[in-house]
Amino acid sequence: MICPNHTSNLDVSAISTHLNNYHCFIGKEELLDNYVLNFFFKTIDITVNRESKMSSFRAFKIAGDRLKNGVSVVIFPEATIPDAYPPALHAFKNGPFRLAIEMKVPIIPVTSLNTWKVLWDTGKEFGSRPGICDIFVHKPIETAHLTLGDADALRNEVHAIIKQKLQQA
Repeated sequence: MICPNHTSNLDVSAISTHLNNYHCFIGKEELLDNYVLNFFFKTIDITVNRESKMSSFRAFKIAGDRLKNGVSVVIFPEATIPDAYPPALHAFKNGPFRLAIEMKVPIIPVTSLNTWKVLWDTGKEFGSRPGICDIFVHKPIETAHLTLGDADALRNEVHAIIKQKLQQA
């Protein structure tokens, strides 16, 4: 289970370049409205309607099946790109951490340091410039010994790891 912070529409592409295994992303259903993204999300990724508990359940069931089959699942635990510019780290949702504990798979925190500087959307302006995206992949955190009661602590640990790396940058 891979859990990166989310600061730009470039995050998916930038993070994918660091993954040398089979992987898929969980993303919001609205991404299907984009012609290019629709192709990828309908064929290899998992979409979720964030307003529907049933859709969330189905998405996590599919994600669990993928994890069982050795496919890494990438979930942005903030569940959105922050509206603030420059982006600030938001609170994390519990879903990815509960799923990792249930499936007994490690969590890999990932910090996206500057994708928002390469491809930005301030709400008023959208643009890009040439640049290097700095992505930091942290050490995996084992979950085999954890119970669902540890989900909040795991979430807080991953948040703290990413926050610390962002503050060092």
